[in-house]
Amino acid sequence: MRQTERLSPHLLRVRFFSEELHDFPDAGPGAHLKLFVPSSGVATVLPTIGPSGPEWPEGPRPASRTYSLRRFDRSRRTLDIDFVLHGDDGPASRWAARARAGDSIGLAGTGGPRLSRADADFHLLAGDLTALPAIAAVLENLPASARGAVLIEVEDAGDELDLRHPPGVKLRWLRGSAPGRLPDAVRGIDWTSSARIFATVAGENDAVLAIRRHLRRDRGVPAESLYAVPYWRRGRREEDYHDERHRLMETDS
Repeated sequence: MRQTERLSPHLLRVRFFSEELHDFPDAGPGAHLKLFVPSSGVATVLPTIGPSGPEWPEGPRPASRTYSLRRFDRSRRTLDIDFVLHGDDGPASRWAARARAGDSIGLAGTGGPRLSRADADFHLLAGDLTALPAIAAVLENLPASARGAVLIEVEDAGDELDLRHPPGVKLRWLRGSAPGRLPDAVRGIDWTSSARIFATVAGENDAVLAIRRHLRRDRGVPAESLYAVPYWRRGRREEDYHDERHRLMETDS
């Protein structure tokens, strides 16, 4: 880890450096990365890839969490990840809050489904604070001529960032997290029925599924024009939610 930057009361950017990033695979904005978070006082260990998949050395394994690639600079060998800070509830958030220059963490990637299509006629992006890093990465990589709408749910104005986006993409912040508020806001978005839309939706499980159902069933958005990934579920740890989350990602409605 090279340095940290506090973006807002609940968002912390961590910049990683490694000479091994010179051949890091190319990836689209917001691509998924897997972080391997070491326990306190334990050296970072990583699996090797064997005939049947990852093989771990004996001993305690690090906790693994999936995060979004915020920015990558191949020439500088740096990679940025934005962490949502929520106390000591999660190992990655806890590690980031305490990280100091020189600390190490394991990283694998990139992967996950595509988050955007530059040639879409209309870009719809919706999510909560956990989706903000991915949404921001997509926004700043859209062409200047892009049109669309962005809805981001945050607890209060303190987490509203100055996001760079094309003038034809309208950004709206939703303060508070009342159940159903984000899906209701998405239902109010209008776009030309003949337009090629690409929708990027992420965040809490119930909100993402409600939005995906609306887009697929009510608005006729094809599956290939939709990134709808639940990042978390209230009251569930990522280890417990992992299999369910991937199963939901693979369904078509």
